Amino acid sequence: MDKLVNKNFILSAICMLGLLVCTEAKAQYKHAAGVRLGDYSGINFKTFIQPNRALDLIMGFRSNNKYSAARFTGLYEIHNPISVTEGTLSWYYGGGGSVGGKDYKQEDKNQLLLSADGVLGLDYKLSAAPINLSFDWKPALVLSPDTEFDAAQFGLSLRVTF
Repeated sequence: MDKLVNKNFILSAICMLGLLVCTEAKAQYKHAAGVRLGDYSGINFKTFIQPNRALDLIMGFRSNNKYSAARFTGLYEIHNPISVTEGTLSWYYGGGGSVGGKDYKQEDKNQLLLSADGVLGLDYKLSAAPINLSFDWKPALVLSPDTEFDAAQFGLSLRVTF
């Protein structure tokens, strides 16, 4: 009897997980614009081109003692719903690329910044206000000026939806 209950529980859990993964996400907003805080901070615009597919555009800036950098990132994202009682929550993944430049402060040197980017994150739209929050991890394979894998890019975006 216990084995039958365990098998039914496991089968039910697999079916529920399948429904969660296969259900199409539908955003409660079409466009959102705001700020992104993280490794590169700046402005951010997201637009849904299909109910569960979005373009995320980021103009980011970074400055430290060695250099200042600016880069434009474009990402294609696929959103998947997570059931919540208030608002809309989804997890998303995708990829894209970045192009920009680095200006070194100690030397008279500028370099092209180029990378292939991935993204994995959570997107939450408040139901009571036109506010959208997202938190993501955006690893990048930097192609220029030096080839390296940058896995330490995390960001928090706060946007107004319309």
